[in-house]
Amino acid sequence: MTLSAEHKKLLLQIAWDEIHHVLKQKDRYNNKDYVIPDALMTKCGAFVSIYVKDQLRGCIGTFSEDAPLFKNVMKMSNSAAAHDNRFPPIRLEEVGQIKIEISVLSPRLAIEGPEEIEIGRHGIFMELGTKRGTLLPQVAKEQEWSVEEFLGNCAQYKAGLAWDGWKLAQLYTYEASVFNSGEMDGIVNFS
Repeated sequence: MTLSAEHKKLLLQIAWDEIHHVLKQKDRYNNKDYVIPDALMTKCGAFVSIYVKDQLRGCIGTFSEDAPLFKNVMKMSNSAAAHDNRFPPIRLEEVGQIKIEISVLSPRLAIEGPEEIEIGRHGIFMELGTKRGTLLPQVAKEQEWSVEEFLGNCAQYKAGLAWDGWKLAQLYTYEASVFNSGEMDGIVNFS
């Protein structure tokens, strides 16, 4: 999927608005009316990562292709801000220090083995029985991991398998269009 700068800006605004809504301790999703272009009505998965002072404070996503992209971004923003149990919820006083990163996901493709993974291009998803885990494409690149380290970290820390548990799991790759609020001007309007 190709997103224009305006599409990205609108998705980031939706994410900011949802986070602000959560910080104001509202129970339900933000009901602000947006003019949604057809591209953002496409049904695809998304991850939303929230950073405070450049430290990850929430990252939640979905591969679900049952809802339009803009709704997935809204729901994942809400969850990342308040329901990522690895971190304390974002607080209203942290608003000025927040950076949002959105990863729009391609459909997953089953692969036969690690030789089909390209670091920096592919995210990894693995599944073995009821255990599943994923790491976004940018993670391996940021950590300067090899393919084996990417798979091992995903297996052990995301899927709850042994380090080499990926060898028994069904492996999938996907791609992501990744952008963040630091790349766009004029998005934040907390009032």
